[in-house]
Amino acid sequence: MVRWLTRRIPLRRQYLLNIGILVVLTFILVTIFAPWLAPYDPVHYMEPEGLKPPSPQHLMGTDNLGRDLLSRVLYGGRIALIVAVSSVLLSLTIGSLIGWISGYYGGLLDRTLSLLMDSLYSFPSMILAIIMVAMLGPNILNMIISIAVVYIPTFFRVVRGQVLQLKAEDFVEAARALGASDKRIILLHIAPNTINSMMAVSSFTIADAILTEAALSFLGFGIPPPTPDWGFDIHTGQKFLQAGVWWLITFPGMMIILLSIGFGLIGEGISDLLNPKRKRKRV
Repeated sequence: MVRWLTRRIPLRRQYLLNIGILVVLTFILVTIFAPWLAPYDPVHYMEPEGLKPPSPQHLMGTDNLGRDLLSRVLYGGRIALIVAVSSVLLSLTIGSLIGWISGYYGGLLDRTLSLLMDSLYSFPSMILAIIMVAMLGPNILNMIISIAVVYIPTFFRVVRGQVLQLKAEDFVEAARALGASDKRIILLHIAPNTINSMMAVSSFTIADAILTEAALSFLGFGIPPPTPDWGFDIHTGQKFLQAGVWWLITFPGMMIILLSIGFGLIGEGISDLLNPKRKRKRV
């Protein structure tokens, strides 16, 4: 599948997709094999004195409770990946379903759904996520639901725009003339032609969802401690930053940035694949 994707992208653009896939796969493998890669337990205290700088014994140093930061970073990717990917899949499912129905039937239903989605879209995404998770409670399932609600309008707008164009095409009119039901036309003729746009948007949305999850954890609305989480570890580390303890925020922050960039590069590569006429300015 990867070879099929990369063969159809020019060499310069192929690097983006390959690098993105490599970065994301590396993070996935690291989180899967974290129990074997982590040198210490990420939850229990390892040192009587905390805040030790990076050393051969603790490559990323220790936190204020004496826990090995490298072990917590390796385990912390699990929460980010699970929450981001699950929330985007949920928002993709709901948003595209509503978009298919709204765009195909039009009329009052379309105006009502569009108004509702535009209202959600115009609301600040972080504030909306905070309100949702504060109402539901801080756990992994509620974080997934809260973040998913934020991105439903994104997929709705993309899918609805595609459906408005597709339903006027000749192949849809031909299916309708042959007596195909609305359900059959939507699922077999319209929906498959919206997948391309959804694929590219999904990668960019996952990258943004990773940042949203980290922000929620940083603000105290994430997974309760002592579960390893990049956003919560940055929240803990910023208290000691003025004392010169730089490693507590640097390494988790780097992981968040790298993983987000990885998904962003995949989205950029898929966009180039699906839009071969798209031109990129040369540096």
